[in-house]
Amino acid sequence: MSTSEWKPIIGLEIHAEMLTQSKMFSACPVVDSVEAEPNTAVDPVSLGLPGTLPVINQQAVEFGMMVGLALNCEIPDFNQFARKSYFYPDLPKGFQISQYDHPLAINGWMDIEVTPEQGEAYSKRVRIRRAHLEEDTGKLTHVDGGSLVDYNRAGVPLLEIVTEPDINSAEEAEAFGRKLRAILQYLGVNNGDMSKGVLRMEPNISVMHTGDTGYRMRTEVKNLNSIRNVYRAIKAEVERQIKLWESGDEVKRATLGWDEGKQKVVIQRYKESADEYRYFPEPDLPILEISREWVERVREALPELPDAKRERFVQTLGLSQYDATVLGQDKAVADYYEAVLAEGANPKSAANWIISSLFSVMNNAGVERELIGETSISAASFAELVTLVDSGTINKGTGLDVLNKMWASGQGAKQIVEAEGLAQVSDTSAIAVVVAEVLAANTAVVARYLGGEEKVFGALMGQCMKALKGKGNPAVVTELLKEQIDKMR
Repeated sequence: MSTSEWKPIIGLEIHAEMLTQSKMFSACPVVDSVEAEPNTAVDPVSLGLPGTLPVINQQAVEFGMMVGLALNCEIPDFNQFARKSYFYPDLPKGFQISQYDHPLAINGWMDIEVTPEQGEAYSKRVRIRRAHLEEDTGKLTHVDGGSLVDYNRAGVPLLEIVTEPDINSAEEAEAFGRKLRAILQYLGVNNGDMSKGVLRMEPNISVMHTGDTGYRMRTEVKNLNSIRNVYRAIKAEVERQIKLWESGDEVKRATLGWDEGKQKVVIQRYKESADEYRYFPEPDLPILEISREWVERVREALPELPDAKRERFVQTLGLSQYDATVLGQDKAVADYYEAVLAEGANPKSAANWIISSLFSVMNNAGVERELIGETSISAASFAELVTLVDSGTINKGTGLDVLNKMWASGQGAKQIVEAEGLAQVSDTSAIAVVVAEVLAANTAVVARYLGGEEKVFGALMGQCMKALKGKGNPAVVTELLKEQIDKMR
């Protein structure tokens, strides 16, 4: 058998903490579980103390409805919470309040654009099976001789989004993950910071041979902390499963972890079935009935989402589909771009400078794109730079130099240009003198050009720009250079 005879079958489970002020079933505040001191945001409900009663967080429900609607889901009238029993130190009650038979949202879909390693880009629709609300667990930190438990995160509202097994490659999973994260950020219900665990993606993976008539056993990789790790873990697990089946062995249903250092999956435990969780309706919470009026109120409050923003960038601002996609797929980038436009920059010029130049500077500095609004270059300063280039005050080469100096110093573009005398020379009489001097010093090259070697024009142009210390207006220099050479014919 060869790998071409196997097809990955992947479904994703995504756990997204909702950005509410209080926890899912109590008024206890939600804090940054990485930055806050351990066990400082706890209360009797999140600690699971006897005699406590949960109360449903309305904001969490509405945030979950927003996600469901953005994913084209149905919002059923009848919602019900359930107890999911399992025993683990970070779950103080011994059970988790979740949803099982009657989730918040069902039967949705999301379209993704996929760029495979080989072949052409394509679009694909991934179905969403369900999205349900539950409470998050605490956090364990393993140390020598034991483990430490922090319950700050226990009880934080968590939305679990489950896809159908419609994903057939690591590239598709990556595209889905990136777009879903963008939607959550646009909605304002989750900040997308996977490094802090507020968004966790868990692929369920199996492989299907061309001769199969049904699904084979699957495994689940838990708590991946970046979309790139989702990609890598799927690649590694698909390869592992194919090797097992081809060697005559079999895949056992298991929960896996991802060892980033070794770039391999590791088996953590063999997985429970749903029956072992002993789901039953949560007796301490009422049925949650969601009226159609409530759904429509939430729908009307939805913000502009990535696809709509991309199309507006194309239709209204005249951007290419590529530029609009790059600028619109991350909310922080889209917000920065629109802030630059609000400062008066030309839409197409600003798009080109962000994508081709600012991203390069950020990448060289190891700064993620989602931090674009927090860098030393404000939207106003960046708009100033774009306008200086568009107006001809400085040329593109000087603009790139100024951009790097803005990044390093935090100074504005005009301030740098004025302080260093970088303004472009457009004075035709001054440029004409320099052009004449260059031609007089390069008679052999001029002769070759007049003899038909047009390619040497670039060398003459370079000499002129060098003489002008890079500050000559290229259009003016080109025009005067051709004019003076033509007089020599």
